[in-house]
Amino acid sequence: MADNLPQRIAMLDFDAIQPSLNEHGFARLPALLNQTECQEIIEAYGNEELYRSTINMARYRFGVGEYKYYQAPLPACVQQLREGLYPGLAEIANRWLGLLGQSAVYPPYLSEFLARCHAAGQERPTPLLLKYEEGGYNCLHQDLYGDVYFPFQAVFALNEKERDFTGGEFLLVEQRPRTQSRGHVITLRQGEGLIFPTQHRPVPGSRGYYRTTLRHGISTVTAGTRYSLGIIFHDAT
Repeated sequence: MADNLPQRIAMLDFDAIQPSLNEHGFARLPALLNQTECQEIIEAYGNEELYRSTINMARYRFGVGEYKYYQAPLPACVQQLREGLYPGLAEIANRWLGLLGQSAVYPPYLSEFLARCHAAGQERPTPLLLKYEEGGYNCLHQDLYGDVYFPFQAVFALNEKERDFTGGEFLLVEQRPRTQSRGHVITLRQGEGLIFPTQHRPVPGSRGYYRTTLRHGISTVTAGTRYSLGIIFHDAT
């Protein structure tokens, strides 16, 4: 493993990541976060100075659990993940637009994309830290916070399934027109990540490519406490 997080991100091959996104609608990432980095993120959960808001999921009927949105400036590792993953994913996002007969719209750097968010009144950072205790879960949803959004997001497992918690699998459900939904149950090891669509993805059909709708969530945690880090690239209103 490379010595630091930016080096690990730079070693990713996005040309190898795209086929999985095309075929399955998601792509696994290797353990970009080491055990020490994961533990440091978890231990900072109680440091309220890092966060702009805390959401009790049951209050809004989102599920059972809690998550906290980071405030600016983001912690270094969160910022590095956001900035480092964006360029490669922007290229894939523009290729997907091409499949749908649309022009490329995503700039090569995160700062340029965020400037577009801010011009639309979306100025609040959206990376978040999620915590589920026994009985916790997250209903199927999409993370859209305004008219401007990035078509991919990422999630990283911060602790280890079967050691720190049981249950709590990542769920991804795809709805194709005039057919039944397709579901994926995905388990990540500590530090590993997952790239998945924020709202839609292109799928080949008899008349060219069309969009399918995806939603994601978390199955019920049956024991222990599950932590994960969500990297969303667009800011919120």
